Amino acid sequence: MNDLTERLIASQPIVMGGAEPTVEELRKRTGEMGYVLVKFTETRGGTELGFPLDREATDLSQADFDNGTGTVHLEGHLVLNDDRVRCIAEIDLASLTGTGRLALEEKSELAVQ
Repeated sequence: MNDLTERLIASQPIVMGGAEPTVEELRKRTGEMGYVLVKFTETRGGTELGFPLDREATDLSQADFDNGTGTVHLEGHLVLNDDRVRCIAEIDLASLTGTGRLALEEKSELAVQ
């Protein structure tokens, strides 16, 4: 396992990624685009990861995008430095911050996708 992957397995602070993160941008990304960016802030310079949402594992039911309140639970698969991982993130809409972590994926889990 890569050193960066190993460090990101522990739950840690994240922010919504992108050039100018807004609630409206997060709504667009979780809706029509189905692809999100999150930034792990405790690595040197920060580590921004983008991934397609796993719609079955993602939960937007606690989010009120119109009022910018509540939270979103985001999950998706990606490959980071040759490691197949799942990114798991909770983001608060009011601050666009939260916590995130990576989970190593088994090859059999990816074959089903």
